[in-house]
Amino acid sequence: MNKLSIRDLDLSGNRVFIRVDYNVPLEAGKVTDDTRVRETLPTLRLAISKGARLVLASHLGRPKGKPDPKYSLRPVAARLSELLGATVQFTADCIGGEAEAKSKSLANGGVLLLENLRYHAEEEANDETFSKQLAALCDSLFVCDAFGTAHRAHASVVGITRFVRQAAAGLLMEKEITYLGKALADPERPFVAVLGGAKVSEKIEVVENLMRLADAMLIGGGMAYTFLKAQGMQIGKSLVEDDKIDRARQLLGEAKNRAFRLLLPFDHVLGAELKPDTQTEMADVGRTPADWMGLDIGPKTIAAFRAEIARAKTIVWNGPMGVFELAPFANGTREIARAIAAATAAGATSIVGGGDSVAALHQIGLADKVSHISTGGGASLEFLAGRKLPGVEALTNREALSSRA
Repeated sequence: MNKLSIRDLDLSGNRVFIRVDYNVPLEAGKVTDDTRVRETLPTLRLAISKGARLVLASHLGRPKGKPDPKYSLRPVAARLSELLGATVQFTADCIGGEAEAKSKSLANGGVLLLENLRYHAEEEANDETFSKQLAALCDSLFVCDAFGTAHRAHASVVGITRFVRQAAAGLLMEKEITYLGKALADPERPFVAVLGGAKVSEKIEVVENLMRLADAMLIGGGMAYTFLKAQGMQIGKSLVEDDKIDRARQLLGEAKNRAFRLLLPFDHVLGAELKPDTQTEMADVGRTPADWMGLDIGPKTIAAFRAEIARAKTIVWNGPMGVFELAPFANGTREIARAIAAATAAGATSIVGGGDSVAALHQIGLADKVSHISTGGGASLEFLAGRKLPGVEALTNREALSSRA
C-alpha cells in the first residue's frame, strides 16, 4: 500500500483524529452488535500504546442533519469503555467549545468519542468550514479506519484531510486495502469471483471489472435470473431486471468469445410465494413453471460451484445465493460458505463481503475460517468495480511524505 499508515505517525502526546465506523444497531440504549467497534480495537490499542490522545468520530444512522437522541453515539461510548477497560469520554456535539476543550484536556492514552457527525448536514455536504472545525480537534494528524465510508466524499473522510499535515490509514483500513488490492492487482490463480444478491444493477460494474481480472465467475441469487432470461430461459415469476437484460446478454457474449468461465444456476429451489411457509419444489432452471419463482440454487448448481471453488487460489464472494433470510432458501448460501471455508483451509485466500454472505459465515460458525471479511459494503463493491474511493485517495501518499522530508 502506497498510503501512509498509522504505524508511520509520531503519535506520542499528540491528538489524533480517528474516523471510525460505529454505525451499529442499538436497542433500548444498548449496542446489540459490537462487531464494528471490536474491529477498530487494534488501531485504538496501537494509538493508546504510543501515547496518543484519541479523538474518535463516526456517524450513526440517518438523523437528517440535526440532533436526534435515537441516533446518539453515547451508548457506543459506554460499550467502547467496556471493551477497552478504560473510560471513554463523550461530547454532546462533534464540534464546538465542549469538543475542543475535552480534546485538549485528554491525557496521553485518553479516548474521546464525539457525538454523531450526521447531526450536522455539513458532514455529508463535505463543507469546508465544518471540515476545519473537525481538524481543529487534533494536532494535524488524521487516521481513517472506516473503510465502510471510504466511498463517501464527506467532511470527516475527505474534507478534513485538506487541513491536517498527515492523513493515514488505520490498521483495519490498511487490511481492507491490502486484501482487496491484491485480489485485483496480483491474485494467486485460479481467481474465482462468486456473486449473488437480489439485483444485477447493483453489481453490473463489479461483473464487468471482475470478468477482466478473474478466471471464473459464479453468479447466483436474484441477479442470476436477469442473465438466465437473457439466455432465453423461462424463469417463471423469478426476480428479473428487464432494463438490464441487454447488458447481461452482451456480457454473456463477451464471456463466450473469450472462453471465460461464467457459471449460472442449472437448477433451483422454487417457491410459490416469497414466504417462509410457502410450498417449495426443485426444478432445472429451464423447466421453471410460469407461476413459481426461483429463490435458491439447487444441488446440481451447488456441486458445480463447489468444484470451481475447490480449485481456486483466490476467492472473492459478495452476495447470497438465495433468499437467505428465509430458512427454506438458505441452503445454497450455507453450502457456498462451507465450500469457501474448505478452500481457505486448503490454502486459498478468501475475501467475503456483503451483509448476508457475512451473516451466513457467522450463523454456521465459519467467520474465522476465511482469510478476510470486508467491512466495506458499498465501499468494497465500488473497489471491486475498479473505482477509486475518495476516502482512500485523500490519504497521504508515502512518496509525498518522503519528498517533504
